[in-house]
Amino acid sequence: MMRRFAGLLIPNRLRHLVRLRIDSMIRRLKAPRMVWGYRDASGNWRAKTRISDTIYFNHPENCFIGDNVYIGHFSILDGTGKLTIEEGVQLAGWNGIYTHSSHIAIRLYGKHYQEISEEVKKGYRVKPVNISRYAFIGAGAIILPGASIGRGALVAAGSIVKNDVEDFQIVSGNPATLTGTTKSIDAEYLKDPTIKSWYEEWQKT
Repeated sequence: MMRRFAGLLIPNRLRHLVRLRIDSMIRRLKAPRMVWGYRDASGNWRAKTRISDTIYFNHPENCFIGDNVYIGHFSILDGTGKLTIEEGVQLAGWNGIYTHSSHIAIRLYGKHYQEISEEVKKGYRVKPVNISRYAFIGAGAIILPGASIGRGALVAAGSIVKNDVEDFQIVSGNPATLTGTTKSIDAEYLKDPTIKSWYEEWQKT
């Protein structure tokens, strides 16, 4: 009844404008945001690193993140077995980087699973993951425990990486397999001497 009465007093145009303003405010408040700067597990401040405010860190005390890193929205970063993300790495978003797996332990312990500490749990696999400098991890890709990603490598969107990826390799699929090299993609751009010098610069240090 009140809504009908308000409808008679407030013109449709005005109600529409108010609704648009309210919706816009809600979207701004709820929208994911990129946060500049991050202090990683080493205690170092990474001023150029950008990390989404939607990221979930598991054992952040074991997550070591370099500068100039980009980590997109809705990703999970697991530091259980130590996660290292070096300078310049980009994670597009919706990524899962895992350094442990409980798929055996949960069956062994059943409902007693949470009673046993991670340090002594049987079938609880823990292996570090290292993502090297200026590698790119496409949207929805998953990196499993023990896998290392080489410098300048590219993991295609939606891939599941179980094994090491060498420097400048391109991998895709499930399980991810070699499909090319980023060097072949980069060659055309390296005709520009400025770009070439910058490209070679990060590979020397």
